[in-house]
Amino acid sequence: MRIFKIFCEHFYAFANMENNKGINGRFAEIINRLYAGNKRAFAQQVGISPTVIENVVGTRQGKPSYDVLEKICANANISAEWLLSGKGEMIRDEATQLASPTIQSAFTLHSDRPIALQNVPLYELDASAGLVALFAEQTRRTPLCHIQIPDLPPCDGAVYVRGDSMYPLLKSGDIVLYKEIPNGANGILWGEMYLLSFNIDGESYITIKYIQKADDDRFVRLVSHNPHHSPKDIPTDSIQALALIKASIRFNTMG
Repeated sequence: MRIFKIFCEHFYAFANMENNKGINGRFAEIINRLYAGNKRAFAQQVGISPTVIENVVGTRQGKPSYDVLEKICANANISAEWLLSGKGEMIRDEATQLASPTIQSAFTLHSDRPIALQNVPLYELDASAGLVALFAEQTRRTPLCHIQIPDLPPCDGAVYVRGDSMYPLLKSGDIVLYKEIPNGANGILWGEMYLLSFNIDGESYITIKYIQKADDDRFVRLVSHNPHHSPKDIPTDSIQALALIKASIRFNTMG
């Protein structure tokens, strides 16, 4: 990523001099040639907000940031040299792809960057099966439906809220959208809200809590938003499955 950033910074000052069309025109050319002029389809393909695209190709004629350029090169197979300077071919050939593995690998990782539109599966959480079964690819069940929210951070699924431990922030019947944490307790961001499954004395529990550091490093502290629920320390190794809460949905009308 740093190599690509330096590459962008080096060429930006000369991009318009090298080609009268400029980088804004090359954006428009990509959209017209590869996406039949459909800006939203282009934005969705490369994982960029449609607003960002409109700022570049619209009347504003803004300059894209290096991470936007990197996404286009990685996800639309566009040559970085062509995009920045107008030289060479628009589409990367095999040699170019082999020469820039950092661009290829940069966006295979999980990211919090908004996605223009995604289908998030809504599951009915079976307490007896738990999150472990829900998260397992080989046993993942058919969702009730799919949720579409524009510019949502990447999510793996959604479930209904049960109980009042996070009231009034979350109430029973709300929907939370989550991102699975594959490293379990090793991937905790302290103070964030999580959907988690843990086992104490042979009993499995599923809950939504803030996770904080405990006084003992072998434990984590589960904290409710509802002041009537006291914090609880549980052994870190009792956590079976973990997901970061990314968004929530509440129905405010009756019927």
